[in-house]
Amino acid sequence: MKREFYSGIRYLCTSVFFVVCTIIGNAQKSNDMESKIDSILSQMTLKEKVDLCHAQSKFSTKGVERLGIPEVWMADGPHGVRAEISWDSWNYAGWTNDSITAFPVLTCLASTFRPELAGQYGFSLGEEARYRKKDVLLGPGVNIYRTPLNGRNFEYMGEDPYLASVMAVPYIKGVQKNGVAACVKHYALNNQEKWRSLINVELSDRALHEIYLPAFKASVQEAGVWSIMGAYNKVRGQYATHNEFLNNDILKTKWNFDGVVISDWSAAHSTTESALYGLDMEMGTGTDGLGSNVKNHYDYYYLANPFLEKLKNNEIPESIVDDKARRILRLMFRTNMNPNRPLGRVNNQEHSDVAYKVATEGMVLLKNQDEFFPIQDSKGLTIAVIGENATRAMSAGGGSSELKPKFEISPLEGLKKRYKNATILHTMGYETGPSEYNRIVPGKLNADSLRTKAIEISKQADVVLFIGGLNKSNSQDCEGNDRKAFGLPFNQDNIINEIHEVNQNLGVIIVSGNAVDMPWLSKVKGLIESWYLGSVTGIAMADVISGKVNPSGKLPFSFPKRLEDNSAHYFGESSYPGDGVNQYYKDDILVGYRWHDTKKIKPLFAFGYGKSYTTFELSNIAANKKKYDKDGTIEVTCDVSNTGEVDGAEVVQVYVGKPNSKVDRAKKELKGFAKVALKQGEKKTVTIAIDISKLKYYDTGISDWNLELGNYDIYVGNASDNIIKKSTIKIE
Repeated sequence: MKREFYSGIRYLCTSVFFVVCTIIGNAQKSNDMESKIDSILSQMTLKEKVDLCHAQSKFSTKGVERLGIPEVWMADGPHGVRAEISWDSWNYAGWTNDSITAFPVLTCLASTFRPELAGQYGFSLGEEARYRKKDVLLGPGVNIYRTPLNGRNFEYMGEDPYLASVMAVPYIKGVQKNGVAACVKHYALNNQEKWRSLINVELSDRALHEIYLPAFKASVQEAGVWSIMGAYNKVRGQYATHNEFLNNDILKTKWNFDGVVISDWSAAHSTTESALYGLDMEMGTGTDGLGSNVKNHYDYYYLANPFLEKLKNNEIPESIVDDKARRILRLMFRTNMNPNRPLGRVNNQEHSDVAYKVATEGMVLLKNQDEFFPIQDSKGLTIAVIGENATRAMSAGGGSSELKPKFEISPLEGLKKRYKNATILHTMGYETGPSEYNRIVPGKLNADSLRTKAIEISKQADVVLFIGGLNKSNSQDCEGNDRKAFGLPFNQDNIINEIHEVNQNLGVIIVSGNAVDMPWLSKVKGLIESWYLGSVTGIAMADVISGKVNPSGKLPFSFPKRLEDNSAHYFGESSYPGDGVNQYYKDDILVGYRWHDTKKIKPLFAFGYGKSYTTFELSNIAANKKKYDKDGTIEVTCDVSNTGEVDGAEVVQVYVGKPNSKVDRAKKELKGFAKVALKQGEKKTVTIAIDISKLKYYDTGISDWNLELGNYDIYVGNASDNIIKKSTIKIE
């Protein structure tokens, strides 16, 4: 016994020793890096420092040749590294070796509710960026899903700040393991594309800190992100990209961010504000077709010659450019001046496997009447596949997230590979035209003929799969503009209704990054939200439809029954989209399910909702104590049983509410979750820990977070509107 005791002590001491050594080693590395930066700065001229602060091409900034300081190269790519862009135009460079793996979009990643999978996603994406010799990957996007009309919602992680934070942190860490900087965007409040370069957002401090900033804060303080991209819009009267309050007060002072603030392309508007209010690296000004500079040259950027002149004239102290140069050099030591970073890989099987895993775990089964899904492959079965989205490539279009994948398997191709015995028929049903940025290109085919053929083929089939939704064209899921309507475009609603009249055995696959209106919902037996799935689209979709994979995705945002049921739209145009000058976030902290729950407005499909081909039971739900002190941790345990006939996975969700609060609060907020994979008949116990500090609200009276003592309600379920047990604990 004595030997075991001393052995344990020896092991503990050794472990502590290694931890301390690691901490000291990291501190020494950090101090060594800062000393090297000091040495480099002392050798740089004023102009060389300024040159670090602005672009020299579409996606690069200057180095310092005489000192061996390299250029910094960036790439768009929240879900895949964008194809190579020309030096000084938005034309593609025409390379033949810049094809990559297209990963599913971030709404799909968020729907997996699997943080560890987000880490694999980020690492794989970072490997591909590193192979392409990129130093900064412009992603992930963590803006909040406020309205289903936002054209870029597919690039983000949903309506809940906790979910977005938990998923963003491992993504960022995964990317940066490759010596590639993640660049979290768009900081902050860029929650719509309409008037994005003009609109001034006004909101409460509580909404800012409780809803719209947590994912950015977690990216800085938990993930240690190396760069952040400023947004286009104004916040409280000042452009976000050089906003004193956002950048200086919050990001660089309160959060101690030591990385680089990079402008979105053409998001800078002032030399003085850019210099003084936190912008470190200016990109895109006047050279990208979005700006309006007369002198269309990189030397005339706000942080180029005009900045240099103000420094020479002592209008701006040299300490300002020193801080910017220091941050940029720090970024370089972490990326292109790090001799130990790996080489990267691209288009390998492991990356395809990660993409497939995200795709299959992220698809959400929304309706399954009469067990419509899965559809078995059997001889004599005829499946009619209707819809342009069954064959349309979805990696093209969408704006800056457009990709050039090495391959992209369409849904139709995937279904044909999966169904060897059944007969598959296909027709478009509708046509939308090619995806082009900032313009709508109409289709060339006759819409009536397409619709008529879809009805005729549907009559011949035993089962109809309508694969529709949105695409990456302007005014759909695309950068630059918001959607113009909540409903499906190109007469899809009517086509679905007409198909139902001739064949009631109808299922719908919605390809989108947004909620859509569903006036036909009662007429379809099966419904899947598939998102944009990238390279492996067809294989992943066919595997879920056929039952090879049991779907386990959960919605990362609410589907309202009507657009006006959404919190942003409820308050009219002043709340969304604004008047072209100002916009007021009148929904305040009640965004998404917080709004639906608190105002008792039933959604069409709730946040956290998603069905399975099996059934689950949650039981023996309990918190570990009834009373906690303010420094404690709530541990919620729950038995999860697979009571159905196939293997599957369930997401246990824990929400917390504060009844009788002295401040306005949502009825409940997500504070923890766990995804549990279970074999048929298997039962597991999960424990979800919630730090009491996570229950604080932002107290405007002290401009800081505050914990309210008293009773709290704990809600445990598998969707925000499907709570299995509610209990009460007390914080003293």
